[in-house]
Amino acid sequence: MAKKSGNKLRKALSTFTAFLKNLLLLCMQLFLLLIILYRVIPPPVTPLHLVRIYEQIRAGKEIKLTKSWKSIDYVSDKFCLAVITAEDAKFIQHYGFDFEQIQNSIERGFKTGKKLRGASTISQQTAKNLFFTPKRSWIRKVPELFITLTLELFWTKKRILEIYINIIEMGDGVYGAEAAAQHYFKKSAADLNSRESALIAACLPNPRRWKANKPSNYIDRKARGIQRFMHHIGELPWRE
Repeated sequence: MAKKSGNKLRKALSTFTAFLKNLLLLCMQLFLLLIILYRVIPPPVTPLHLVRIYEQIRAGKEIKLTKSWKSIDYVSDKFCLAVITAEDAKFIQHYGFDFEQIQNSIERGFKTGKKLRGASTISQQTAKNLFFTPKRSWIRKVPELFITLTLELFWTKKRILEIYINIIEMGDGVYGAEAAAQHYFKKSAADLNSRESALIAACLPNPRRWKANKPSNYIDRKARGIQRFMHHIGELPWRE
């Protein structure tokens, strides 16, 4: 009888394991299909958009989702350089991961006892924003790693940045460079100057808390630092 029960348990575990493998394979195939599609078409919606809409409905607020897709060729180079400076200075050079920043983040974590932060590249953030909710989870790190590597393999740096600056949250219900430019400075993303670009980029870690058109002393100082260093990034490779 015990032998029979053991066989049933092994069979059940084997079936469950096969199910998980098939589910993982299906998810990877779906991710790959979407990555191929998004290489040429704009993503219509992201998980973050849906989360924010749910939060607005739950709070009884009016639904606000302002976004306007623009080609990176249309967006001001100053804005692109400001975002790279603020978020990932080695974006052009690395292959999805900045290992020096990761090491520095780990060392800071050990010294201060605080949780790790500040090591995500633009490629990683694009992967996260495209396919995952804002909720942090170590379980998510494996598929996020796979997607980041796939983006670097299938897309150009230009496309990764183009997707990033079009889907990233830049205010309460405001997504992307064009919507942010219109919302904060009443102008197109093509006409943003260095100061305006740096102010928007400075707010990116918490765009619903800080306002680019009404900067706090902290955001003002950060924006000035971005302005000073953004020219060290050099020419954007697709402009050369």
